[in-house]
Amino acid sequence: MANDTTTVLNRLQTTAALCCAAMIVLALVLAHGRPRPAIGVLGGGILAGVSLVGIRSGIDGMLDGSAARSRRRGAWIAVKVLGRYALLGLLAYVMIARLRLHPLGLLAGASSVVAAAAIEAGRLLSKKQ
Repeated sequence: MANDTTTVLNRLQTTAALCCAAMIVLALVLAHGRPRPAIGVLGGGILAGVSLVGIRSGIDGMLDGSAARSRRRGAWIAVKVLGRYALLGLLAYVMIARLRLHPLGLLAGASSVVAAAAIEAGRLLSKKQ
């Protein structure tokens, strides 16, 4: 089961990167070559990538059968998750307030994981039929 989960997560990560790249190109085309929206999409993609890596690490930690039962291990996983969300909040603040990245670009880039999840769900459903 863990191998199937790893395969799906690897595909999800690759598909999310491809979706983000496609959104960057689309942002460049729609903005008539101005880079600001495309840089915003890239920033949102970085946020989504950091979040995906954090989620993946949390899932891997929970699937580790022997160590996941101890309370210390569970507490450590919780601290790591909270730390990752604090890092995401800091990155989002820097991108929005300090770097002044395009907000719609950030939203589009951050939604690349959602788009990838929809594509992967479609793939899994089409395989079962």
